[in-house]
Amino acid sequence: MRCILLLLDGLGDRSHPVLNGKTPLQAAHTPNLDRIASTGMNGLFHAHLQGSALPSELAHFLMFGYRMDEFPGRGALEAIGEGLDVREEDVALLARIYSASRERDILVLRHENPVLDRESCRVLHETIRNFSRDGIEAEFLPTKGIGGILRLRGAVSKAVTDSNPIIEGRPLMEVLPLRSMRNDSRAPGTARFLNDYLRWSHQVLSQHPVNQERMKRGLPPINAVGTQRAGAMARLPSFQDKWGLKALLVASGSVYRGLGRMLGMEIREVVDTDDPGGDLRERLRIACQAKEYDFVHVHTKAVDEAGHTRDPLFKKQVIESVDSALAYAVQEIVPDDDVLFIVTADHSTAASGSMIHTGESVPLVMTGKYVRRDDVTGFDEISCARGGLSLVRGAELMYLVLNFLDRGKLWGLMDSPDDQPFSPGRYTALKVE
Repeated sequence: MRCILLLLDGLGDRSHPVLNGKTPLQAAHTPNLDRIASTGMNGLFHAHLQGSALPSELAHFLMFGYRMDEFPGRGALEAIGEGLDVREEDVALLARIYSASRERDILVLRHENPVLDRESCRVLHETIRNFSRDGIEAEFLPTKGIGGILRLRGAVSKAVTDSNPIIEGRPLMEVLPLRSMRNDSRAPGTARFLNDYLRWSHQVLSQHPVNQERMKRGLPPINAVGTQRAGAMARLPSFQDKWGLKALLVASGSVYRGLGRMLGMEIREVVDTDDPGGDLRERLRIACQAKEYDFVHVHTKAVDEAGHTRDPLFKKQVIESVDSALAYAVQEIVPDDDVLFIVTADHSTAASGSMIHTGESVPLVMTGKYVRRDDVTGFDEISCARGGLSLVRGAELMYLVLNFLDRGKLWGLMDSPDDQPFSPGRYTALKVE
């Protein structure tokens, strides 16, 4: 048997008055998701603790059965996903140029996503590309639009705070070493260096002719750099070594490519179009045909992006578009006795409020020949809570995968030197003369 895990990013939500107190998923017409729910066992899922708001990359990492303290950081994952030159000793941070106003001696974020033409973006990125001090070197490596990766080399540490407040109207923050990693002697120097870089980049951007011309035209200057989510390369057991499953990841987005590469998964790169339903249908087709893999992770970001618009009606519309693609799964995947098919999300993205992501659990359904069938007939945050899976957290999902693939190991049996959760383990056959 093999597993196909479909992850509808940001699917969970809150109740909204405009939807008569329902979530967008509850309010949406989802005949295919409901059909899948009626054929399997349902529950709720949270990758960590209920109420904790997780970014996608960390939720995926925990879902795949790795520990919080093993997480390498998003900056590193995006750098790897973009194919950048990042070495084991480097630190990589998400970085972007944007508009800030100076109020006395502080900078206040005004436009986090300013409109900037490609050539101006290139010129400003080049202006702040290289900076060095006290044996540390920084290089701004553009990726998409105003964004990029700030790569640090030297005696550096990822144990530093963010400078980007993300919320417009808030001041840019001084970078500080993390108290939780106070024994990391490189962290204070890294923080000082980053603060120097941020001050220097503000000075040179403010004086640049591109910004002088923008201000003459009444446009806000692109005069500051914001950094966040520092990361570094990590030595981790591969997904296959950890779970005994050869894995394929079908997704768009550099952070997912980076995570897959760091965990030793094979990657099938796909692109997003203006047709999220069509995109998902093609990804499901790829997964269905990839029979040489034991585990195929299929991802779509469309629902999460709809939640970030803060428009519950639009999110409902996107969910319905995604559901239309699941007719393929109902017809081609669910009936296959050789497939364990799972549908869930990584986190909730509420279409209201001020939080980026929210901490509510998300619906989960599993279908397959070894899976019990409960009496749930609708796939949403409330209906699935009545299902036989109850609440599943973190790595429990992967243990359930092994169980329903009929590949879980009886605890205490040791068929290999490593205490692996799958069976058969990587044993050595006894030879006789």
